[in-house]
Amino acid sequence: MEILLSAILGDLTTRSMNFFISKLPKPAELDVENRLSRILLRAQVIISEAMGREITNLAMLQQLTVLTDSMHRGYYSLDTFRCQTQEEAKGHHSSLLSIVLDSVKDLCFPSGTSTQKTQREMQDVLDSLRLMIVDAHELVMFLSNYSCMYRQPFSMYLQLDNCMFGRQMEAQFVINFLLHRQPPCVEEPLEVLPIVGPFRVGKSTLVAHVCKDARVRDYFSQIVLLSDLDFRDEDLAAFRKGCATMKHRNSTSGNSYKDERRRLLLVVEAAGDLDEDIWHRLYSSSKRWMPRGSKIIITSRSNKIKNLGTTQALTLKHLSQEAYWYFFKTLAFGSTDPMPHPRLTSLAMEISKMMNGSMIIANVAARMLRDNFDVRFWSKFAAFVRMQFQRHVSKFGEHPYDLLNHNKPVYFGRIHRRSEQVIAYHKYGHYSSQEEVVPKITLHDVTYGETKLSARFEVLAWTSLIPPYYSYVYACEVQELEARATKRKRSE
Repeated sequence: MEILLSAILGDLTTRSMNFFISKLPKPAELDVENRLSRILLRAQVIISEAMGREITNLAMLQQLTVLTDSMHRGYYSLDTFRCQTQEEAKGHHSSLLSIVLDSVKDLCFPSGTSTQKTQREMQDVLDSLRLMIVDAHELVMFLSNYSCMYRQPFSMYLQLDNCMFGRQMEAQFVINFLLHRQPPCVEEPLEVLPIVGPFRVGKSTLVAHVCKDARVRDYFSQIVLLSDLDFRDEDLAAFRKGCATMKHRNSTSGNSYKDERRRLLLVVEAAGDLDEDIWHRLYSSSKRWMPRGSKIIITSRSNKIKNLGTTQALTLKHLSQEAYWYFFKTLAFGSTDPMPHPRLTSLAMEISKMMNGSMIIANVAARMLRDNFDVRFWSKFAAFVRMQFQRHVSKFGEHPYDLLNHNKPVYFGRIHRRSEQVIAYHKYGHYSSQEEVVPKITLHDVTYGETKLSARFEVLAWTSLIPPYYSYVYACEVQELEARATKRKRSE
């Protein structure tokens, strides 16, 4: 019996040691990690150089978009692998029994651990990027034929903070539509481009970004914006009168060059469907009174406006999880290299997964983290976001940021004043920071500040640094929790 027991214990010890050694990083795994890191740098060099040039070839932009998507996927897999490796390194101090149980679990589930799955994804991305970089040889050669938009050193997070991320191909698609000229001898209908996408996807930001382009500003003499609130009869009459005045000037000028220089760009922003009667009146007036060469852009969340276009509609989608992580990590770390900070990278990845793809919250959270580059603050922030997420999902069945987007109440606490909670009721509106006065209280002040807040107030969530420079404002109310806390202490 003692011989049998000794053999069993010896076998268990041998298996456990083999399992422990197998969990250690292998040279092949490190080789995949290093090779993927190097090839990602090569891809980033190509993409960074291309982003600084005015590329007009849509085929080149499409190839560049595919390469960018693969780069985002590669960085996501690489960071996921490093975070998993760090977590497994902590687990190596577990007991012998847990190691034996884990080995039995691996025998029952031979598909592999999450780390092994991530390694396979890394290898797939590595193979894909190799082929893409080889195919991008002609793209790199042709880049020198396009003029540069800037020639000054900058940090990557400054670039993402001051331009529209991930929309280079869509922006050039709109610019090509706007700069397209009809032959003088052909009588074509007034051209209309529909832009469709869900709420907060960046339709208005894309149009404003395009309208800021020097080529578009030189091509159109005036840009007119109409929203849902401007579709009244008196507004349409004023618009028609303005177009008639401009057309009369064109007809009396006697100069065809001047006529072309008086083109109009009409941007129509509709939240949902456009009333057919209003659209027909607007389009008929525009076609009759707007100068030749003028264009119309319609933005809406409804797919029905695709039928109003004279050309292929542009559909915008939210960023993928990999692209969103690349965006958030770049903003959160700023000019600091994330490589020497694996713990902060792990916390940032956890936070980004709970943001639900919100660009507004990503900018707010990234700025907080970048200004407080400390693992204790990042851990506290991750715990705070986790608590908000779990609380709203369990109570309302929805993500808190989805509730905000649908103007539903959202509850969140204050770290330094735990006796209070703030209720954000609805989005009060978005304003241009150049025209309207925005609240001085920021979301950072409410969450992490110690200032005594009034019963009802407005809070500035974020002000965009790119056109149209929106400021997102929420109406809030403070609710005291002292009575609840006292009651709970007494019951305990």
